[in-house]
Amino acid sequence: MTMLTREEIERGLAENSEAPNGAARNAHAEVLVGAAEANGDTALFRKALDNLINAYLWSAESSKMLVPFARLLQEYDKDPGAFDRWDAHSLFWQFKWVATAISDSPEIPLESATGWLDEMERRYRIAGYSERPVREAELWLADAIGEDDRAERAYRAWLAADRDSMSDCHACELNGQGSYAVLRGDDAQAMEVWQPVLAGERTCAEEPHRLLAHSLLPLLRLGRFDEARSHHLRGYRMARGNESLLPSVGKHIEFCALSGNESRGLEILAEHAAHVGPLVNVDDQMAFHGGILVLLRRLTELGHGQSPAVPYEGVPRTVSELYEVLRTGSLEIARRFDARNGTTRVSDRFLARIGREPLVGVLPLGVRSTALPKTAAPAAAAAPAAAPVPPAAGFDELVERARQARAQGRPAADGLWAEVGARADAHLEGQVDPLVAADVADHRALTAARGGAANAAELLEAVRDGYRALGQAERAALAELRLASAAAQSGAEPERIRELLNTAARAAEALDADEPLRGRRIALAELASIRVESYLRSAEAGPEHEHVHGPGQDHGHGELAAELGAFVAAHGEDLPDLAAEAEEMLGRVALSQGDPERALPLLAASAARAVSADRPWQAVDPLVLQAGVLMSLDRREDAEAAARAALDHSAEVTEAETHGVVRLTLADILLRRADAAAEAAEHALTAAHWFDQAGLTADGGAQARLVLARAHAREGRNADAAEVLQSTLPDLLEHGEGQAVSAREFLGDLLRQLNDSRAAAEQYLLAAEVAKGWEDTRPQAALAQAAAEQLSAARLHQEAVAAYERSLELYRVTGDAPIAEVRILRSLAWLAPRENVTAAAWAQARDLMHEAAGVVEAALAEHGETPAAPQLRAELAQTWQQLAQVLDWRVNSLEEADEEYGDEDGDESTHAVVGRAAEVEALRLEEIGLSERAAALYAELGPDHLGDRLQCVQYAAWTEQETGREEAGAARLSALIDELRARPEEVPEGLLERAQSSLDSLRS
Repeated sequence: MTMLTREEIERGLAENSEAPNGAARNAHAEVLVGAAEANGDTALFRKALDNLINAYLWSAESSKMLVPFARLLQEYDKDPGAFDRWDAHSLFWQFKWVATAISDSPEIPLESATGWLDEMERRYRIAGYSERPVREAELWLADAIGEDDRAERAYRAWLAADRDSMSDCHACELNGQGSYAVLRGDDAQAMEVWQPVLAGERTCAEEPHRLLAHSLLPLLRLGRFDEARSHHLRGYRMARGNESLLPSVGKHIEFCALSGNESRGLEILAEHAAHVGPLVNVDDQMAFHGGILVLLRRLTELGHGQSPAVPYEGVPRTVSELYEVLRTGSLEIARRFDARNGTTRVSDRFLARIGREPLVGVLPLGVRSTALPKTAAPAAAAAPAAAPVPPAAGFDELVERARQARAQGRPAADGLWAEVGARADAHLEGQVDPLVAADVADHRALTAARGGAANAAELLEAVRDGYRALGQAERAALAELRLASAAAQSGAEPERIRELLNTAARAAEALDADEPLRGRRIALAELASIRVESYLRSAEAGPEHEHVHGPGQDHGHGELAAELGAFVAAHGEDLPDLAAEAEEMLGRVALSQGDPERALPLLAASAARAVSADRPWQAVDPLVLQAGVLMSLDRREDAEAAARAALDHSAEVTEAETHGVVRLTLADILLRRADAAAEAAEHALTAAHWFDQAGLTADGGAQARLVLARAHAREGRNADAAEVLQSTLPDLLEHGEGQAVSAREFLGDLLRQLNDSRAAAEQYLLAAEVAKGWEDTRPQAALAQAAAEQLSAARLHQEAVAAYERSLELYRVTGDAPIAEVRILRSLAWLAPRENVTAAAWAQARDLMHEAAGVVEAALAEHGETPAAPQLRAELAQTWQQLAQVLDWRVNSLEEADEEYGDEDGDESTHAVVGRAAEVEALRLEEIGLSERAAALYAELGPDHLGDRLQCVQYAAWTEQETGREEAGAARLSALIDELRARPEEVPEGLLERAQSSLDSLRS
């Protein structure tokens, strides 16, 4: 094998320090250690060992750092003077990592672990460091071996010791202090200790990543569900795919298992399937697999034990099989710890963890997850409707409840009859009262008809005949009407539908005069006939005419409106709930005719009539429709009132889709208010849950999640918003090009806020690709420009230039976007010298800035004094000022070249230095002139640009100082200060103080 040179090793170490964490980085670091040792350069060898220790630390192989650390410590003991101040500090800092690694390695005897701790304490004391890190390490070792009194003493000593340069960062220390509180059973104390980290006041490379995971179960136990949800969304995004954070990933999986989100947990497990196997760091393995085991146990309890999980060491496993493999392996590790520690604490805690029961039925997370397949096992309860089915009762009482609910039209009737049927089937077969059996058959036939079952008509006919045989003519007449409705729903011939309607009407008329429900049955038949006849007339008129519920033409609407109006007039007093149905239909007719103002009072009247009839659930649909119409008319307060009324009246609704629609409607309205983002998020989250329950995840669920993401973003919860939006993005992409572009652009904006520039650029580019064929090129141009900005931020300069040039080309097609053009040209100017710092690149940058100024000047000449002129002039001033800054960059590069040449001899280098000095002088003078022009233009634009003007004057003053004219620069700045003091009413707060501070610095 060819030996690496020193330069190759140095380059390899530099590359390795920037490489992604994981086994590949570790393997490369190991090779570099061997090469450095073979090279014989002890300084290089120490550097390679340090690199290897750091590589191990940020991976799942952290326990392997013991060997390179011991070798590095030997090097220190041999020659402490070879370690500079930073190298020595780094070595002592790594002692803390090693102490943790030793504690987490069951193969290291307890005596050795204690000895390392003593050695750490000795060396820290000699070096003059605080004992604070030593006591923290002692705490965790004492806790692991069950010496609780010693752990408590170490904890108090840790807090009492002074902080110094060897102390862990505040964020990491708070993590440990809160974790100790959780071990003592004090979740509230832990959350209080963790708050500065969770709030972002204290952070580091792995915080709040780990703490967000640690806080999940304490928050659930405390009932702080909103925080738990947010911590999961934000925290998992930080931990995902990070090898050193596998224990945190395990906590997120466990959280999902204990909050009714087993499908989400399974998806997270699949994302980390590569690590579901033996790890070098067995403590991390046990922590990671422990969370997985909680999930696998829950899945088995829910009836998914034979479902596929993820492979283990390349072998496919079912849920139950994987559970047994991981449990056996984890317990073996736990027992190794127990054997070393002389206590069962580790295995006891592990068994307690994997046996935890759910802490909440279902906690909706907002993110989309693929639903688990249906099983016979009882699933976790969905978020309850406001009016759940009453507790179990005796069979006769249950039947009575069901009949009362049916008579009152209550939504709960279906659930009650379903329970009656289930009990009858399970326990009372052959002993059920014939009328109860007929009622159960009626419920099942109606359910089949609603679902469009092929045998619905056959079932309804059997119900009708059964009721007739029992002398229940009123129920038989209703079955006749349902037969007609089912025929219309199934697309039967018009003649057959009309025949069935006539039969139903005659059956109602034939009821005894003293039958209490005779009038209602006749009215129901009449209303059904009006509704169905409208459909039939539309169908018979041909495709050129639309049904009332479609886009709508005027054909037949007048007749339908007249019939419905007559029905309301005839039955408004005696049958208000049926009249309310007719009024809702009238409102829909008005909307189909393009008359929202006529529709609004009809919908309001329908809702009011339903409420007065003691059927508030019937008011929900017209109120939701009313809210939508009011929003389209920009009557937001009225729309919100209607939507809130719909929510209030939906208490007894049992249909998941209706709950979803109501919540989504209100959420969408609230999102338009500046102060209601949190409430909008709450309703959108609940809406998404209900749509999922209704099997509409890809439809209403996607829209609800889009609103939820926007609400989170409005609250500043960009990580939460990005997680929600990314989860539902595949659904939104199927909702048309407009929504696809909008969703990708929104996701790009969120990723930009999260400083994920590459991912943001990808979303902008994908959105631009969708918009490629649009007639209006401006959306594509704006997206290409946004992508270019993010590519530039990611230092992908060539890609950024290509995107900027494409955006510029598209804007020039429109011919009406000079501001966008000038900004792109300025960006291209800045990119020109990024990777190719040559005279040609600087010349290109200058030319692009001049081209930008030319674009603005041409626009000003064309448009004159239009409302756009001030903004154009401001862009021109900005262009001049940015050109000055580009020239300053060129000056700096020339001065760096002078420093390089300063070490050389010869006439040629001297000549070059003189030439560069002249160029620098000329460039400085040009910078001053450009800053003066920009400042003068800002002065013309008035007080709103005083801050911009000050920046230009400051820039010119400091440049003059660099050319040796300090007094001229100070005079320039003094003149502006005097002007500002003469008109204090126009000066923004703090601007004068900034100017004076700059002048003082200039003169110092």
